[in-house]
Amino acid sequence: MPYTLLPAKPWDVDADDVEYLKDHADAGDRWILNFGPQHPATHTTLRVVLQLDGERVVRATPHIGYLHSGFEKLGEHHNYNQYVCTISRMDYVAPICNDIVWHQSVEKLFDVKLTPRCTALRTILMELGRIQGHLLCVGAAALDLGAFTGFLYGFNEREFIYDIIDFLTGQRFHPDYTRVGGVARDIPDEDVFRKMVRNFIDVRLPKAIKDIETLLNHNRIFIDRVKGVGVLTAEEATNWSLTGPLARASGVRRDLRKDEPCLAYANNWDGEGADAVSFDVPVAQDGDCLCRYLVRLEEIKQSARIIDQLIDCIPSGPVNADPEGKAVLPEKGDVYGSIESTIQHFELIMTNRGFDAPVGEIYSAMESPNGELGYFIVADGGPCPWRVAVRAPSFINYQSFGRMFEGHQLADFVAILGSINVIAAELDR
Repeated sequence: MPYTLLPAKPWDVDADDVEYLKDHADAGDRWILNFGPQHPATHTTLRVVLQLDGERVVRATPHIGYLHSGFEKLGEHHNYNQYVCTISRMDYVAPICNDIVWHQSVEKLFDVKLTPRCTALRTILMELGRIQGHLLCVGAAALDLGAFTGFLYGFNEREFIYDIIDFLTGQRFHPDYTRVGGVARDIPDEDVFRKMVRNFIDVRLPKAIKDIETLLNHNRIFIDRVKGVGVLTAEEATNWSLTGPLARASGVRRDLRKDEPCLAYANNWDGEGADAVSFDVPVAQDGDCLCRYLVRLEEIKQSARIIDQLIDCIPSGPVNADPEGKAVLPEKGDVYGSIESTIQHFELIMTNRGFDAPVGEIYSAMESPNGELGYFIVADGGPCPWRVAVRAPSFINYQSFGRMFEGHQLADFVAILGSINVIAAELDR
């Protein structure tokens, strides 16, 4: 049995729980259930202490801290390019999004402006990462409730996104692709890259979405398990500082791609007056598990719409910014043919002397698959950040789990947790 059921005793619960039990001693027997971390739905890293009255949950207290990653502390010991190898391990479901958001923050600190080619490429990758995250969440939500086929529909297409990432970056799972002012390398073959992306958004993805919708959208068992379960109102979502699909499913109309646009989400993104990419922000009102599922499905379609606008018109020109500021790596070909580029490459790679950041602090955020992913960087003029703090959406969203779960049956645990899409590496940082 993947959990233990014990009578409520002071040594089994936190101090707050003990006081709660004293106050409700006349309400009948209370039982303590440790759900996780070994339960499959808690991914071996999450633990929730439940107070039960029979099968109904009276109180749920989420616990974190089983990953011991230390991501934020590592930021003080890696330079502004090296740290990308660390943060791509945070939201490991859509690692390319971590890369992009981190270097978007660093470029704000260094005041580096991206080239149009890099802007379009990063936007495409950001949306592929969003599709990656949502496909796993939708598929796993079905899997946790017993619909294994739905999981396969979503996971197969995630594998094809990995093929695209592998072709572009040379790494399949953790691409570590971005650099200050650009990317590690340009597109190896633009025609092949375009055909792969086109095949995905025009052929493979629509079929997978249709299969998922056919299987789940009118499935009586699935609807009964998620409709009206784990409800959060718009006011509650705002008070909990929730963002992303979790907030939009409750009626909070906020998306940083619209509210604080950057990359190709902003007008004039190519410097020649280009309009921002066009897309809609799905918003629901009921705030239950069903709405979160439907919002993510619609966001997958909108991400494909964004990619469709960019994939055939990626601007030509350099993919990396002008390296005059000494924080941007020169093109590889220039390193072999120019003494100035060779010296700059040597200083950045071997000595870190190019990363002399201005003294100050910045915060920058973008809309990741799970919501607002932001980095607060304190720079002291050295080659590495003096302090890095992460505004990880999973950490913020997970705190509301207890509120959503109280009053529900024990069987609703996996439905609610799956709808939040908690990525464990974003919790204990």
